[in-house]
Amino acid sequence: MDQKPGIALQCGPFRLNLAERTLIMGILNVTPDSFSDGGRFFDREDAIAHGQALAGAGADIIDVGGESTRPFSDSVPAEEEMRRVIPVVEALAGRLTIPISIDTQKADVARHALSAGATMVNDIRALRLDTAMASVVAAAGVPVILMHMKGTPKDMQVHPHYDDVVEEVKGFLSGAVEDAQRAGVGRANIIVDPGIGFGKTVMDNLLLIKHLSSFHALGLPVLIGPSRKSFIGKILGDGNEAREVGTQAVVAAAALQGVQIVRVHDVARTKQTLQLVEAIKAAH
Repeated sequence: MDQKPGIALQCGPFRLNLAERTLIMGILNVTPDSFSDGGRFFDREDAIAHGQALAGAGADIIDVGGESTRPFSDSVPAEEEMRRVIPVVEALAGRLTIPISIDTQKADVARHALSAGATMVNDIRALRLDTAMASVVAAAGVPVILMHMKGTPKDMQVHPHYDDVVEEVKGFLSGAVEDAQRAGVGRANIIVDPGIGFGKTVMDNLLLIKHLSSFHALGLPVLIGPSRKSFIGKILGDGNEAREVGTQAVVAAAALQGVQIVRVHDVARTKQTLQLVEAIKAAH
């Protein structure tokens, strides 16, 4: 299924065309404990350099996060989260010509990051953890990603259960979108994310990926973040290369179903995958 025509996002001075191809969001974790690359870019200068490298490799958006959301992780105080991310956002905003997203659940972090130059918010709690988050996003007029998660990072993988995972996740996202709009967030600024790996079993994740095209019924851009998730390791073997190979398989499946944005660690490899997918889609 191709992307729907005419979908675009305005991120401050940047306009992202979501109708032409699947866009790449590069992950920049400024944390000591993220599941895949925790600690590698915890140093501020290393993080800034990596953000620039992601952009150079072909990222369309850089997503900066200062709190790990791996399974069983603990929350980080807003002050510490800001200490990690704000200088990085500010430096990258002055050097890059693509949007910077702030990956946070906290309104204070989002507010300061937006002031520092971020032009998008990625909230894994879909504006529902911090009651001030919706007003921050609405006032800034920036795009926001609303993600589905069952439980919290601390307990989300403790026996998650669904009767119909696709319909339940879709229903949650529909409700989150309505709530966001009631809080003043413009519909044109909303992106939905089914939350691969967040409170789901291996089979739940596979079913969501198999039926990604059904999320277009919500009438909004769809983002998916499968990068190096544990369900891939459980199928292909738990090594970095196996997880990356699996990530690219999911990226291809998502792009073929018209998903507008993929969130990944390896931007260069993802760009190659998407180039091939586009060639397949264009074949006639």
